[in-house]
Amino acid sequence: MVDIGFIGLGVMGQPMALNLARAGTGLVVWNRTAARSEPLRVAGAEVVKGPAEVFERARVVFLMLADGAAIDAVLGRGTPDFAVRVARHTVVHMGTTSPEYSRGLEADVRTAGGDYVEAPVSGSRGPAEAGRLVAMLAGEPRAVEEVRAAVRPVCHEAFVCGPVPNALLMKLSVNLFLITMVTGLTEAFHFADRHGLDRRQFLDVLDAGPMASGVSRMKAPKLLSRDFAVEAAALDVLKNNQLIAEAARTAGLSSPLLDVCHALFGETVALGQGGSDMVAVLRAIEDRTDRDRGH
Repeated sequence: MVDIGFIGLGVMGQPMALNLARAGTGLVVWNRTAARSEPLRVAGAEVVKGPAEVFERARVVFLMLADGAAIDAVLGRGTPDFAVRVARHTVVHMGTTSPEYSRGLEADVRTAGGDYVEAPVSGSRGPAEAGRLVAMLAGEPRAVEEVRAAVRPVCHEAFVCGPVPNALLMKLSVNLFLITMVTGLTEAFHFADRHGLDRRQFLDVLDAGPMASGVSRMKAPKLLSRDFAVEAAALDVLKNNQLIAEAARTAGLSSPLLDVCHALFGETVALGQGGSDMVAVLRAIEDRTDRDRGH
């Protein structure tokens, strides 16, 4: 067996897997769109034809997949294949799903004789490429420590959050701040722009002051140049927003800022910007302004 299996080579998964391969990790990979696997082959990973082969070749398998349906399909959950794949394996769920889904998956994996670790990450494509993601880990301590060591080429920090689903709840908490922060930055940029201010100077003032952050320094140049090339897709932000809202409602919590962002990202996707970066929420804000002015 090789060290790690990796399934899901999308915007985030591919650079994460590449960092593992370049660090010398024995790696076997599979992705539904085969062309996404080719850079991994060049980097020395073994590319296989299906998820079953990943589990045959690797004991620890990272899943960086879009949603629960994709995870269930890869694992063969609900079929006899599930136990065959996960028994005596450690399944590492690195994507973002509801906490309830993760809790149920953990129970099924452990019943089938496997180990389960939540390992969602904070960061977008740039930090993924640089190996500067932040991991949040939850599960049984022995399995968590094994995964914590394995993600070092991918993440510059890894925090142990306790039992499942605490890592996903931590990720949703972080994402709530990220979503509201980027939306606030975008609205402020729109405000300055529509008042005729020098947009670059506005961003320079922001960057010189206490509100500057790694996020503002990443997103501000994209707003200035209207560069909506994807780092974190608006559609994914909308899905995350929905997950956070559902978790808030389940706990009886109010989330007023999140709810405004939820509406704005819904409008962003409706405007055809679902595949654009999250700063494309600017389009929804501009659209509201123009409609209010009767344009």
